[in-house]
Amino acid sequence: MKNLKFTVIAAAVLAASSVSQVALAEGSVSANIGYVSQYHFRGIQQTSGGSASAGLDYENDGFYVGTWVADVADGLEVDLYGGYGIELDSGLSLGLGVTTYQYTGDFDSAYNEVNLSAGYGLISLGYSQGKWDGIVGDEAATEGDYSIFTVTFESNGFSGTFGTYGQDSEGEYIEVGYGTEIGGFDVGVGVIFSGSDLDDDEAVYFSLSKSFDL
Repeated sequence: MKNLKFTVIAAAVLAASSVSQVALAEGSVSANIGYVSQYHFRGIQQTSGGSASAGLDYENDGFYVGTWVADVADGLEVDLYGGYGIELDSGLSLGLGVTTYQYTGDFDSAYNEVNLSAGYGLISLGYSQGKWDGIVGDEAATEGDYSIFTVTFESNGFSGTFGTYGQDSEGEYIEVGYGTEIGGFDVGVGVIFSGSDLDDDEAVYFSLSKSFDL
């Protein structure tokens, strides 16, 4: 499993290198900052209180690479990702990428994924196959595989996602929300209903974020 971690990280680095070699000057660089009243990811609560975040992205002709950092109380979550996306003349969009989730403290150990996506019109599908390093301090005995499949509907600021886990993780979640722009900031509210074996709760959260080109 450690080999997979190194492979995913190396793939993200290679994606960044490939993009820069294509034509760095012709690509676009953007940054984002944000805050949520509670941080939830795929139906699982990461913080019971507020969490601030910041990210940096580079995109060139469908290739992308980026990083995103969030406060998880006991340290930071640091995400690295890269991949390629394309939209066909028919309106169908397809994507392939890799993501690694790393942590600076003892909040959790690493997750490493291969990500697939497809979208058409108002509907998008996502599938991720990943490895979890296990519980901090007992990684060898608790490491495992997981998968997550999501279906998302988006229209006029409203969104809804259904996600279901597989392999060593089981369960599902539903997340609905609404977002709009106020004074140059993206403002949103969301509700999560989770029934996964990693979380079993309902929650309401508020978000505030801003993205800008560099």
